Formats: sequence, structure tokens, C-alpha cells
Amino acid sequence: MSDAGAAIVWFRRDLRLTDNPALSAACETAAHVIALYVHAPEEDGEWAPGGASRWWLRHSPARLDESLRARGNRLLLRRGPALETLLGVARETGASRVFWNRLYEPTRVALDTQIQSALREAGVDSASCNAALLHEPWEVRTGQGEPYRVFTPFWKACSARLEALPRPLPAPRRIAAPPESVPGLALDELGLLPRIRWDSGLQAAWAPGEAGALAQLESFVEGAMAEYGEGRNRPDRQQTSRLSPYLHFGEVGPRQCVAAVRSAVAGRPAGSASADSFVRELGWREFAHHLLHHFPQAPAAPLDTRFDAFPWSPNDAWVEAWRRGRTGYPIVDAGMRELWQTGWMHNRVRMIAASLLTKNLRQPWLAGARWFWDTLVDADLANNTLGWQWTAGCGADAAPYFRVFNPMLQSERFDPQRAYLRRWLPELARLPDRWIHCPWEAPADILAEAGVDLGSTYPRPIVGFRESRAAALAAYGSVRAPRRTI
Repeated sequence: MSDAGAAIVWFRRDLRLTDNPALSAACETAAHVIALYVHAPEEDGEWAPGGASRWWLRHSPARLDESLRARGNRLLLRRGPALETLLGVARETGASRVFWNRLYEPTRVALDTQIQSALREAGVDSASCNAALLHEPWEVRTGQGEPYRVFTPFWKACSARLEALPRPLPAPRRIAAPPESVPGLALDELGLLPRIRWDSGLQAAWAPGEAGALAQLESFVEGAMAEYGEGRNRPDRQQTSRLSPYLHFGEVGPRQCVAAVRSAVAGRPAGSASADSFVRELGWREFAHHLLHHFPQAPAAPLDTRFDAFPWSPNDAWVEAWRRGRTGYPIVDAGMRELWQTGWMHNRVRMIAASLLTKNLRQPWLAGARWFWDTLVDADLANNTLGWQWTAGCGADAAPYFRVFNPMLQSERFDPQRAYLRRWLPELARLPDRWIHCPWEAPADILAEAGVDLGSTYPRPIVGFRESRAAALAAYGSVRAPRRTI
């Protein structure tokens, strides 16, 4: 049903038309819809979009605008602050209500609360919806009414609610625009692309936008999902979903993902295990947002407060070597180079690289979290915080918190044909399989024949693994007082 009024749909990280509750609600209740995107990165504070995210945001709104135009509308671009912009557009268009989909970062929660109150005072109705999660963070609690701190019971509680999920909403067939055009900015005026064009690898690897997201979901369901349970740990294979940036920017929603994989295995028991494994990974994303909601200080402070006194050993040169993929540990360096080239890194390699930084090098986990934030196309505050605190041992469900990944054994197990190493470390490509995981152990004649000059063409290990592991365990031993969490 509709009335004669106009409504604003405030797009943020929900850059899609399908299964977009805010857009659907506006189309159902208003005669005209103003599709608005507000560029206000300063409102995210220290976690404003990094370089890779800005690149994505240069392209995804353009695709959204194309989809809107195909339905009789267009995307209005404005520069923030958000509240002033929303009030201004409401005055210009006569819109009497604003719809948006919720975000869960602490700064955004506070801002949305302020905006909702200010709109009400100005006589503008507003409503927020859930487009980003399967379940709202406040809906899933322990029997004692407390937030979960361990994933397994959290996901058990969530799984029991999956059958009650609403069906994904279809994209509106037509979205009526206001009678008069409203002026806005061009995407290039937002200055999102880098001045020094380092983004060619991102362009080759990704197709931002809803169409790219749906194509990737379809490709995954028809291909890699069949082997996902085991294949997701193999960086040498294309057997992950690669949906994380699309989920982060809301070009596809988690309900759509669950519906797609379950539909694909309906009546095929052999495929249900891989589908369940994928949905469980979506559960980790849910858990990350659950923790961020209940512990909003987590992006800057360890969940395990014993780590407030952890003896980190800050070393800018070591952090820089890690960033550049020059640690001397091939699996780590391969991952860091994949990250720089494509804006993405395989999750197994993320854990290995994070373990080396926080444990063997004993660098503060925030140094790694900030680098990932700037370079990942799927940089997400909830996921990034959970992942880094989990690997560093100071977060939720980080057991055993003193685990140190052995990069050589991890490499041998998950890159058995050495294809991943040879792709991202061409200077080591001619080394025999036996030595490429640990070139410092190769005989001099083998290195010479492969054209490897340790310390020149490829670095020696930045620290010895055994010695640094022992030092890390000693440091972790210093914080083994009874566990306390915020």
C-alpha cells in the first residue's frame, strides 16, 4: 500500500535492491522514493574506510545507480554530515520519512540514535531494518540472558532459529522517483580512487556491485561449494566463496546466501555437509557482530583483560617487513603479496600471517588489524577485530590462546603442490618442492641453481621460528593469571 508522500532510502553498506528491507518498506509505503547515498567517512572516526574499501566504494554505488535507473529511479550522491544531509534532502523533496538498514559499529550505533531523535524533532519519521545479519545481536543470548563469548554454543542457538528466517525479499520491479530531479554529486567528486594507481590488481580480481555479488554466489554454489568443507582451507585452490567483500558492502545479504546454498543441496544429502560448513562460516560473521555489539570497546581493547599487560615488543621495521611480504617465511610472504595485489587474502593464510606477527614477532595485534583494514576489500570492523584478537589469543573463544602456527607445517599441509607459493613468490619458483617452504635450509648448490640468493633475492627469516616461539610462550606464560573478560 502507499500514500501520496515521498520517502528517503538512506543507502550505506546495503548496496543492493534484492532483499533490502529498507527499500522494500519505502516502496510499499510511499509514492516516491529518494535513493540517497551520503559520503561522510569522518563519521566513522579512526575506522573510516581504508584504501581498498574506498576503491570498492568508487565502483559499487555506480552499479547501484545503474540498477535504480533501470527501474525508473537513480542514486542521489551527497557529501555529509549525514544528519544535515538527510534533513536537507527531506526539505528539498518534501519527504516525510527516512528508511535505512542498520549498521553495528559503535560509532554508527551512536550516530543512528542521534539521527533518529533529530529527525523525530524535525517532524520526519524514520525506521531502521536488518539487512546485514541473520539475527540481531541482541536477540541471541545465553539462558542467563548474557551475551555469548564462545562460538559453539552461540552458533547452536543461532542454528535453531535458521528455519524461521524470512525468505529473501525480491527486488522492486519499479521504484518511482520524485517528480522533480534533485541535484547531487558525481562519484568522481568524492575522490575515492588512489592518486597513484595501485589498484589494477583489484580491478582484475573483483566486480563490485550487486550483479557481481549474485554472479559470485551462483558460481560458488555451482562449483566450489561441493568441496567447501575441506577445500576452504586450501589457498592453492579456488574453493572459498569469495563473498566476504560483497557481504560487507551489502551487495548480497546473508539470507540470500543461506537460501541459495540450501536450495542447491535440497534433495541431495551428499551436498548438505558442504552447505552446512559454509553456513557455519556465516555464523562466525554473526558471532563477530554479536561481540562487537555487546563489547563495543573491542576494536581497541582486548576482550581478555589479562592482555592489557601483555609484553608486546613494538618494532616498526619488523611490521614493515611483514607488510611488504619480506619476513623470510614463504607462506606468510605469499599471503601478504596476495593481499597487496588483490585486496584479499585466503583465510587460512590470514591466520598464519597474523600468528607470525603477534606471536613470533610479538607485535601488537592492532598493528596488523590496521594494515588489514587499509588493504582488504572485505575490511569489516567486526570480523577484523574478532580475527585478530582470536589469533593473538586475547579475544573471545581464543583457545588455546598460546597456540603458535608453524608456517612451514601449515604450508606443507595446505599448499602441498606448492602452487600458491610459486604464484606469489616467483623468486622462489625454481626451488624444488622439498625446499620452497623453508629455503634457508636448502643446500647452497640448490639455491644457486634456483637463482635464490638469501638476503638478496629473498630474505632470510626475520626471526628464528623455534627461538621466537619459545619467547612467545614465555610471554604468554606471564599473563596466565585467572582469565577475566570485559
